[in-house]
Formats: sequence, C-alpha cells, structure tokens
Amino acid sequence: MRTGIFLAYWPWFTPEEQTELALLADGLGLDSVWVAEAWGQDAVSVLGYLAARTERVALGSGLMQIPARKPTATAMAACTLDVLSGGRFRLGLGLSGPQVSEGWYGVPFARPLGRTRDYVDVVRRALAREPIQLPLDQGVGEPLGLGKPLKLLARPIQDPIPIYLGAIGPRAVRQVGEIADGWMPFLLNPRDPGVLMDGLLEGLAAAGRPRAAVDIAPVVPVAIHADLAEARHLVRPWLAFYLGAMGAKEKNFYVELAERYGHGDSAREVQERFAAGDRAGSAMALTDELIDAGTIATTPAGLDARLAEFEAAGVDTLVAVPCGDRPAVTRALAAAAVPA
Repeated sequence: MRTGIFLAYWPWFTPEEQTELALLADGLGLDSVWVAEAWGQDAVSVLGYLAARTERVALGSGLMQIPARKPTATAMAACTLDVLSGGRFRLGLGLSGPQVSEGWYGVPFARPLGRTRDYVDVVRRALAREPIQLPLDQGVGEPLGLGKPLKLLARPIQDPIPIYLGAIGPRAVRQVGEIADGWMPFLLNPRDPGVLMDGLLEGLAAAGRPRAAVDIAPVVPVAIHADLAEARHLVRPWLAFYLGAMGAKEKNFYVELAERYGHGDSAREVQERFAAGDRAGSAMALTDELIDAGTIATTPAGLDARLAEFEAAGVDTLVAVPCGDRPAVTRALAAAAVPA
C-alpha cells in the first residue's frame, strides 16, 4: 500500500506548512502530495508552486472543483502542471455539493452523474489533443457563429494523465468504477469496506474493467499519540467540519454515509451542533466508534495494525491528513510504509 499526504487548503494548513510537508514527503520517499480547494485557496496555484519545489513526489489535486472551471480550462491546468512537474501530476475532480456549486459558483447542482461523465470525457479528449468545441452557455446572447474546434497547443508529459474522482454516494461510486483511473473517498471504513466498495466493484464489472484499473486512494485523517483518547481528539475537528459544514441539513453526503455505517445519531448531533455555532460541542458529539470508522487515531504501537486494516480492505494508496504534530505523523507514515 502506497502512502501520500493530504495538504488540504488554507486555513487548515498554512502555505508554509504545505510547503514544509511537501518537501518532507518528497525527501522521505512518500508516494504523493495532494492539495484541495473549497471556497478559498485554489489548488492549481499551490500545486504549481510545489512542482517547482519538489523533485520526485507525485502531485495531485484532491480535488479540483468541477463547477469552478470549464473542462477545457481544467485540461489546460492539468497539462501545465504535468509539464511543470515533469510528469508527476494526478488530476482529482469532484462536483462538491449543492451549497458550494450553486452558492459560490452559481452553477446548478443538477444531473451530477451525467455532468461528471461529460466533464471527464471532455477533459480526456482535450488532453489527448483532440479538437474540442464547447457549446455556448445559455443566456449569453445570440451565438455569433465564430467558434470553431480547437486543439490543446501544449502537450502533457503523461499519456494519459490519471483522473481521480471524489465520490461517496452509491451511484457516484459505481460511476467511478466505470470511468475513472482513481477514487478518493472520505470516511472509508476498512472494517466495513463493502458499504462503499461494493458500488465500485459493480461499476468496474459493468464496464468490463479489471480491479487494478482504479487506484483506491481514500483521504484519511491520521493522528498518533501515546494517549489514544488524545489521538481521537486530534482528528475530531476534521470529522466535525465535514459532517457539520460540508452540506445542508437536508443534504450532506457525509452524514448520509455515516448513517449507512450505523452511526447516524452521532453524525446528526454533530451536524446540528455545528449549525448552531457550537463547534466544540459538535466535535465532542463524535463517538469513538464513528471516529474509528473514518480515521486512524492511534498510539504509536497501534499504527501498523491500523494501516494493515486499510491494506487488507483493498486500499492502494492511503492519502493521510496529518493531524497534531504533522511532521512527526508524516515521518511515522513514511517509516511504516510498505512498498506496493
């Protein structure tokens, strides 16, 4: 099982921390470094900077938001990052949720499966340097008839650049198995992997693809402390944020997944307290069982066993969110990494 680190976005990690940890991961021989975006720092700028500072480690977007860019703009960014990094780029994409898509980008959260499939298709064809002509957006006036198919001027180093999708809904996970090169779920429980992985395997089978066609790369908060309770405290803010802030009360994909695992009561309490402005109470509403289902919160002696659970569940690349002493967690993960 390969190991990468997830550097998220500001303010979870400062620019200085992102750089420090990326350089550390590069020097330690970790597999990959991933940068995300929400409604603040974008992923492309940071990855371009890290491409110039690192030498070996793969650089991934985890995830670039589909409503933020036309697929041709995403293809341009992916090609640019691949060239600047010397062929080390991995393109992770996600729709985000209706609150971000509609509230921040003004893009209706409609036809999520169809939109994702069409978007990935255009990105792939653009990166393959096929001629592309996108339809005009509605509401911009009468078309002038001057558009024509254009081919990407630049040429990426990788052929093809791998495309990862972030998905946890059953139908969306199935689609990952059908069309993607990698999968980046959050809240993958290695002790009950079928809740999420069954859909992936169904999608692979439906498309006639082998299991090895998709790199299963879950994003997992990791904290290591001599006191197990303290380790769990260190990952609470991450879980509380995703359960409480990444979605509305009526539609939160992470809360729905927690319910499928049997932890719905805890997840709903987290969501309600977060919405009421009680972030501390929201984090403390997480049960130990829910924390252990979606994170690695462990003592140093227990790290190898927890990593082995993910490997046994079929994970190919563990994308760890280092919590607490982040450099120490990164070093511990590098020391424990088992070559694929």
